[in-house]
Amino acid sequence: MTEALIRNLADRAELTELVARHSRWIDEGRYDETATLFTDDVTVTSPRGQATGIDGLNELADSRHHQYTRTLHSKSGLIIDITGDTATVQAADVAVFVTGDTAAAVAAGVHRYRARRTPAGWRFDRLDIQPMALTVDIDRVL
Repeated sequence: MTEALIRNLADRAELTELVARHSRWIDEGRYDETATLFTDDVTVTSPRGQATGIDGLNELADSRHHQYTRTLHSKSGLIIDITGDTATVQAADVAVFVTGDTAAAVAAGVHRYRARRTPAGWRFDRLDIQPMALTVDIDRVL
């Protein structure tokens, strides 16, 4: 393998891991880890609004997620395009929002990330969340 190919594969692995860690970050409320995923000047656009910077992102994320008993976000179908020290990543997202002891809602959408290589590794500097579907509460059997 060439050095360029090895670097490309390593970058893809790191970006894939970053997407997975983003899901864990929101599901477990790991807001103290935000700077390990996002740049200080991150811009996020979602159905709940827009945020800029680490503090703004933490506020936006916590503004609705604290109302759920639990959440589970699962990303798939990653498409990664790398150009030098910048990258774009698109991922399908399916999320379950546990709203009580017997109910949950399910959402689906597309997450479009933009990332840049920093001295600490890849970080997202932009995230656009585009919803596709959201159910009303449905009965849970588990």
